Order: sequence, then structure tokens, then C-alpha cells
Amino acid sequence: MPVLTPQYDAAVVIGRFQPVHNGHLHLLHHALERAATVIVVLGSAFHARNTKNPFTREERAAMIAGAMPPGQRERLRFVATRDYYDDRRWSAEVRRLVAAQTDPQARVLLVGHFKDASSYYLRHFPQWQLETLPRAGDIDATDIRNVWFEAEDLEVSLDVLDTMVPPSVRHYLRAWSLLPHYAALVEEHRQLRKYQAAWAAAPYPPVFTTVDAVIRAADHVLLVQRKGFPGRGLWAIPGGFLDQRERLMQAALRELAEETNLAVLDVTLEEALVDVKIFDHPDRSARGRTITHAYYFDLRLEHLPEVEAADDAAQAVWTPIANLAAMEASFFDDHFHILDTFLNLTGSQ
Repeated sequence: MPVLTPQYDAAVVIGRFQPVHNGHLHLLHHALERAATVIVVLGSAFHARNTKNPFTREERAAMIAGAMPPGQRERLRFVATRDYYDDRRWSAEVRRLVAAQTDPQARVLLVGHFKDASSYYLRHFPQWQLETLPRAGDIDATDIRNVWFEAEDLEVSLDVLDTMVPPSVRHYLRAWSLLPHYAALVEEHRQLRKYQAAWAAAPYPPVFTTVDAVIRAADHVLLVQRKGFPGRGLWAIPGGFLDQRERLMQAALRELAEETNLAVLDVTLEEALVDVKIFDHPDRSARGRTITHAYYFDLRLEHLPEVEAADDAAQAVWTPIANLAAMEASFFDDHFHILDTFLNLTGSQ
């Protein structure tokens, strides 16, 4: 059989790989035929585990490497990027990561598959040659996760996945299900299913409106630790759902008071308002389409006002801004991104 000469210096495959399945391997094998090196961009990295993204970037890289034969495995390079919920920032970061792995004059190929509307990101890299492949079988990572999280008998469920994932990934899922993360995510999956079922009878898919309050004082921000699902134990910005008869600002101040008992008058907070931004990415919340209005208040105080957790907050804590970047993987939904937008925690805006 003739040995194919790679036509490109590097090929790029972008995905979440949650988990790795045979469709992903189809893209990777094609990329390896076309280029000397394949750069695998692991998306949705650096954040807390959830039912959509249960595996860390390291775990996904291990799954991919374990599914590839020797000789091909060594030609893979792994890079990881966070969800910026901003196409411009995200695509610029992907280009930067790829450039760090290639020469300036490298011939780069982007290999992908247009699964649905969410695959529009493949059009964000006109400087690379794009090759799209047809779907390799009826395989969907969401279906795989649902089977895995809803398993009454794990071995039976893994049998169902035999045609969707390589044997090494099946073994990985079996071993991973023994970790404490699995039980917690199974419960979160159950709670989300229950939440979504409650809205199933609506005449159209609901769009929820929430509010969040970013409170800054003495180089700290006020965070709450979530008491219930989804996101039990994760850190979040104080906030919640808009009531029927509320204005948005009024709702933000109410939720702040209910969750933290912040010892600051509403009039003082209103005078400390610096900025308001809307966060409306369709995938920002696991609960469904949720649009939040985030209010940024800078109290410009040298001391930290008293707080006390209440309502659905397990803790209310003043946290040094300097510590937030290291906490990225402990935040609920896109709350780190909201903080980053106001405070420029990653230095990449």
C-alpha cells in the first residue's frame, strides 16, 4: 500500500470531545493523512465539570491519545481554550494557540464536520484551508452522555455505546464511573431533566431572564457558593431570576440582598453602578436559554461590608480579585467569563 505524503504542515481539529467518539476519530484519521502534525484544539476548557462537559482537558487528551495507534499518537499536539462566549476573542485565541505550534509560513488545514448551526465556528478561519467531511454514522456526544448518565445497569449501557465509541473510551468510561464526579453529575443530570420536563408543556421553548450583581470593594468581589443543583458547591455571582413585576435593577438588588445580606444601602449601590452588560450566548446555561443582565458596582471602599449567606447560597464570601483567575475551574456556568469581562482577569480582551 503506498505511503501518502502529507500535503500540509499541520492540520487543526477543533472539538469538545465530551467524550471522544468514532466520529471524532474519523476526523483525526483524515487529518493525519493530510498533514505531518495534527493540532487538536480542546474547547470548553478550564471550567467546572458539568453534565455537558464532564471531562477535563487532560482527561480528553488522554482519551484521544489512548484511541490512536502508535505512530499516529506521537503526531498529535494538544492545546486548550476556554469558552469566551465571544466569537472574536475565541477565534483569535485559537489562532494564537495554533501559531505557537507551527512555523509562520506553515501550510495549515482545518478539518471539520458541519453537524448543525453550532458548527458555524469553522467559518472563522479563512486563513486556513477548510476541508469538511460528511457525518461518520449516527453518532452524537449528547446521546452518549445521556445513555451514560441515565444508566440503570452500566455494563448494559456501555454495550449500547459499542458502535459509537472506541474500545479504549468504553474502558475509560467504565473506570471513570467509579470516581465521585460521576455520581454527582448523574444527580445533576437528573435534576436538569426534571427542570426541563417542568417546561415541556410550554407552547414554545422558554427563554429565561436573570440578573447578576458583581460587587467590588477593597480589591475584592463578593461571591456566593451554590447550595443546590445545578452547580452545587460551585462559586457564582449573586443573582437569580427576574420576578414578574420587577425592573431589572430592582431584581439585581433584591437577589443580592436575599443571598448575601450585604450591609450596604440600595441607594449607595445605585450610586456605585459602573456598568451593565447583557450575556446572551445560547449555551451559557445548562438549564436552557437564559439571558442575564449583569450589573457591576464598585463601592470604592477600603473596608469590606459585612455579609451573611442566605436563601440558596451556602456561603457569601469576599474574594480577592487576585485569586479569581486560579478559581476559574470552580465557577458556575459562565460566571467566570462575566467577571473576566468586567475585571479583565485573563488579560486577553
